Amino acid sequence: MVTRPIAIAVAPNGARKTHADHPALPLTPDELAACARQCVDAGAAMLHLHVRRADGTHSLEPDDYRPAIAAVQRAVGDALVIQITTEAVGIYTPEQQMASVRALQPEAISAALRELAPDAAHDAQAARFFGELAAARTAIQYILYSADDVMRYRDLRTRGVLPDTPHWVLFVLGRYSTGQRSDPSDLLPFLQAWTDGGAITANVPWAMCAFGPREAECALSAALLGGHARLGFENNMALPDGSTAPDNAALVRNLRRHLDALHLPLASAAELRNWFGR
Repeated sequence: MVTRPIAIAVAPNGARKTHADHPALPLTPDELAACARQCVDAGAAMLHLHVRRADGTHSLEPDDYRPAIAAVQRAVGDALVIQITTEAVGIYTPEQQMASVRALQPEAISAALRELAPDAAHDAQAARFFGELAAARTAIQYILYSADDVMRYRDLRTRGVLPDTPHWVLFVLGRYSTGQRSDPSDLLPFLQAWTDGGAITANVPWAMCAFGPREAECALSAALLGGHARLGFENNMALPDGSTAPDNAALVRNLRRHLDALHLPLASAAELRNWFGR
């Protein structure tokens, strides 16, 4: 296993929450830009970006993405890797998800294998898509929701559907648990399946995200076990003491405080880009 500084990604809004859930949840390009600046200062290296239509609903449309990406870049320059989501939310087909990415040509994406490569019938299409991204040195993060997804990832890697180029994965902890509340022990089946991958998974960076008030504990556990962390209002709005976080940056600052106490270094956006040959 290659030891790397710990990358903190912030997922500030998600596809469904609104200002009714939290007044500081960023939705507009200007709100996202302000959030990005706060999160860079708090220690984040990456922004996991969702955007909305004018009516506040989830969008993958390039015309909705471009103003948000531009606003964030004006606010932070290259101090954050901007990772766009391809999440379907029951709205977009795999073909539409891929078309959005091709139009935007982003530096980084997250992609759920369950959505873009759900079965053998989609393998050829997925192989073309991910091959294009690898050739463009796009930083791909494959989203894995269970140990079974890890095993499918390993199979797709073995068969060449997923290219053998730098990428990373995201373990989603507790996605199907009661009330979507994650626990640090939710990492264990992922890590067992990951370790069983041998050479296929060796030296591939992994990160996690978690739901509910134990998000920070899950993130710290991941860091201690060699992983990286994604946190933010998309999945959790609570600090470890149970109080509501004032903003996304507060969640990042809390994790950074614990990492600093353990003398665990943080990755910068430049270091993160270097992992993927950008």
